[in-house]
Amino acid sequence: MSEVMTKRATDYSQWYNDLVLKADLAEHSEVRGCMVIKPHGYAIWEKMQAALDGMFKATGHVNAYFPLFIPVSYFAKEASHVEGFAKECAVVTHYRLKTDPVKGIVVDPEAKLEEPLIIRPTSETIIWNTYRGWVKSYRDLPLLINQWANVVRWEMRTRLFLRTAEFLWQEGHTAHATKEEAVEETMRMLDVYATFAEEWLAMPVIKGVKTQSERFAGAEDTYCIEALMQDGKALQAGTSHFLGQNFAKAFDVLFTDKENKQSHVWATSWGVSTRLMGALIMTHSDDHGLVLPPKLAPVQVVIVPIAKNGDQLAAIDSYVAPMVSALRAKGITVKYDNDDKKKPGWKFAEYELKGYPVRIAVGPRDMENGTVEVARRDTLEKETLQAVDLADKVEHLLQAIQANLYQKALAMREAGTRAVDSYAEFKEVIEGGGFIYAHWDGTPETEEKVKQETKATIRCIPLNGDRTPGVCMVTGKPSAQRVIFARAY
Repeated sequence: MSEVMTKRATDYSQWYNDLVLKADLAEHSEVRGCMVIKPHGYAIWEKMQAALDGMFKATGHVNAYFPLFIPVSYFAKEASHVEGFAKECAVVTHYRLKTDPVKGIVVDPEAKLEEPLIIRPTSETIIWNTYRGWVKSYRDLPLLINQWANVVRWEMRTRLFLRTAEFLWQEGHTAHATKEEAVEETMRMLDVYATFAEEWLAMPVIKGVKTQSERFAGAEDTYCIEALMQDGKALQAGTSHFLGQNFAKAFDVLFTDKENKQSHVWATSWGVSTRLMGALIMTHSDDHGLVLPPKLAPVQVVIVPIAKNGDQLAAIDSYVAPMVSALRAKGITVKYDNDDKKKPGWKFAEYELKGYPVRIAVGPRDMENGTVEVARRDTLEKETLQAVDLADKVEHLLQAIQANLYQKALAMREAGTRAVDSYAEFKEVIEGGGFIYAHWDGTPETEEKVKQETKATIRCIPLNGDRTPGVCMVTGKPSAQRVIFARAY
């Protein structure tokens, strides 16, 4: 609290790290590349989880849980899948330790597994091996399953929430009788993610499809939602994959259709992770700390009494009690902080740092006048309101804050978006960050050239973008439409 947080304009990366630590969201673990998610950070993740889980179930999905360990032989069945994840896999080869008089605790060489096990980086292989026993007939389809889990990807360069060796996520895995149904599912879940990002995180996103080189390993098509952070870098906030029949063929998942013919099922997978915590932080927060959209704030309103002695505090307790009840009756989460061990000024700074959307202060003068002082975190504005119908006023204020955060983020994205037609202009503009709409000839060679020379990647081919054909900014060859380039997390 007493330490000064780095300013965004001075060092954005350090500002982000400072904020995560000082706002008590997470901290580094003793295990390299892993993090401890602290109660305040985990409470926000729980709000995300609850909202998404409700959206999944509303679209017919159910939750299940699959093993953490995947036999290497399963993983190797889908060639592009193993190629895509091989460098990030953590592998278990032994099942026992022993004590050595010289070396201390060591792996017991006699306890070697018959087959090495991979700690899941994603679960397609173990799940599709399981689905083989679950799917026999068209009556078993569609199979709409999600799991909430942790995964391990042995990242070399890590950053809290954005990229860690172990992280939390959800992964949906569905099986369908037809290609059309699977494609429909892929797009439905992309829409769910976009709705969640915009209506809950207050973060505008662009829906698009990835280029061939950026597809998920083993997918025929990968769809994504892309967001722009305050520093002008893009962040992939969610993906939905049309897997075709690749995994069904690899694991021989067949079903008998209505005509009594056997064929392989069609598949999808889709997921978001605790990376959304990083997106939330970098979309809205400021030099004062975390800024939370009310829908995802564990505590939406904090009330702080300003009292000089015990008698004043007791009187404020009584004054505030019906307000707290009225707010909670509307489903608003409230904390009344009458802990007399900490001063009001300390509390104000603490709740501002942690991003509580609304802070209400109540002192003796407020009791005399029938008022309260209300401060909103998004604009840092304060106003004195009559306590009459306070719950209604706060309810409307929370809605206004949620809407304002979205509009502010949308304005930021629009200000950071440019269309360019020449590669020379592109190289100049990309140094300032942001989304760049430019024509591309559709070849991986041109895509790689831009990446190597500018560190910018094609974030997506927008689904709702300008479909006007043109010529590639690099090669001059024909281009079907503009795609979005950016430097990214």
